[in-house]
Amino acid sequence: MEQLAGVLAIDAGNSKTDVALVAADGTLLGTARGGGFAPQLDGPRAAVDGLAPLVAAAAAAAGLPADRPLAAQLQGCLANADLPVEEQALEAELADRGWALQTAVANDTFGLLRAGTDGPRGVAVVCGAGINCVGLLPDGRTARFPALGALTGDWGGGGGLATAAMWHATRAEDGRGPATGLAPAIAARFGLPSATALAEALHLGELGRERLHEVVPVLFDCARDGDPTARRLVDRQAEEIALLAEVAMRRLGLLDEPTPVVLGGGVLAAGQPLLLENLHQRLRRIAPLAEPRIVTAPPVLGAALLGLDRLAAPTTAHARLRTAYERLAVATAA
Repeated sequence: MEQLAGVLAIDAGNSKTDVALVAADGTLLGTARGGGFAPQLDGPRAAVDGLAPLVAAAAAAAGLPADRPLAAQLQGCLANADLPVEEQALEAELADRGWALQTAVANDTFGLLRAGTDGPRGVAVVCGAGINCVGLLPDGRTARFPALGALTGDWGGGGGLATAAMWHATRAEDGRGPATGLAPAIAARFGLPSATALAEALHLGELGRERLHEVVPVLFDCARDGDPTARRLVDRQAEEIALLAEVAMRRLGLLDEPTPVVLGGGVLAAGQPLLLENLHQRLRRIAPLAEPRIVTAPPVLGAALLGLDRLAAPTTAHARLRTAYERLAVATAA
């Protein structure tokens, strides 16, 4: 076993973090998974401290000693690294750990883009716990958004959809809003008498806040069954995703060119027909030559591919790594 991997890849998201050690030839050496990554709440140092056990676990799985640099290149694709200053702070913290000879950090949406393309050209929209979009050209030009939530005009993602569904459901129950099937469906999903009871349980800490995301599949079920309120929310989510892609493509001059539009994150990867059909119709009107594609591979694949890019690895290395994750997905499904 070689004593220095090619890439230490870290994909740190809102809800989970994946770490992978990859040889320079694309062989997947070891992986580890842990919880979410919140430097905006914990601070860069504490957030990166939280990655240390995962890095150690991946090193153990790869049979590499953890008391020395593990890889030639560390590539982090990190959620909540939305501004350049945040990327720089996290890159400095990661470099200070000495886990790799070189360190680079990018927002996690760039990892999604790389996972869904063969080169540095295209647009990616992630709609998972939150929502974000990036675009990239081979000359290095990018299109980005602050992605700081409602403060910077963002709407949707799992958190936004769940909150909106609860807003309509509870208003329907207390008379401030029209009736909607969301109210009884949400109550039934949690075995509670009402959606308002769910709001109270979340507020009092009787249920963990992470369970709010369980409202999202209920929303899509209600939309599929024809509930007007649920359908409007799905339509708005498709509109928001399409708008992000449109603006990014316009900034980069890609609206009239064949352009990969990579779509990922839990809400999009779930493959909800109502959302995807609506979105594809909008993209056809906005950019007829756009090439939408759903990525369901673990986002850490994109971080690892970016790391291999930085090592100028051959295309065979990229192909080997993609195959490894495809096999891993099949084994997990079985």
